[in-house]
This record gives sequence, C-alpha cells and structure tokens, in this order.
Amino acid sequence: MRAALKMFCLSVAVLAAAVVIAQLLVPDIVPIAFAEEPQPAWAVMTAFALRAIELIAAAVAVIALAMLAGMCAQRGLRRLSGGTASQAD
Repeated sequence: MRAALKMFCLSVAVLAAAVVIAQLLVPDIVPIAFAEEPQPAWAVMTAFALRAIELIAAAVAVIALAMLAGMCAQRGLRRLSGGTASQAD
C-alpha cells in the first residue's frame, strides 16, 4: 500500500511541476503546429513535451489511485467477512 501511495504522490508532484513549468515557459503556445498565428518551433516542441509529461503523470496517478482504492476495498471486504489480514503492508 505504501508503494502505491508513493507512486501517487510522486506522479501528482510531477504533474504539478509540469503544469507550472508549462505556464512559466510557454503560456500561450498550443502544443500542436496548427495555430491561427505563427509560433516558434522551440515553443511548440517544448509545449508538446510538457503536455506529454503531464498526460503520462496523470495516467500514472489515476492507476495508482485505482490500486489504492482496490486495496482499501479488499481490506474492507476482509474485515466484513471476518477474516484476518495475514499480509503486512
């Protein structure tokens, strides 16, 4: 359970850092090449890379959160059924 919690916290921290860096470095850049006005290539590539990091970190956070919810549900079902938890965290 601790490993899933660590993964969740780490991915949330990476997501927050990527969002803040994107707002500081490329605030008004669309991470695709098609925009109404010309955008510098470095800014588009930076925005694209930061968006990819954001999406990967968000996916890892969702998976870790689902694992945590599953573990909590499994513990709750064990308690309801009267069984004892033989495994340690």
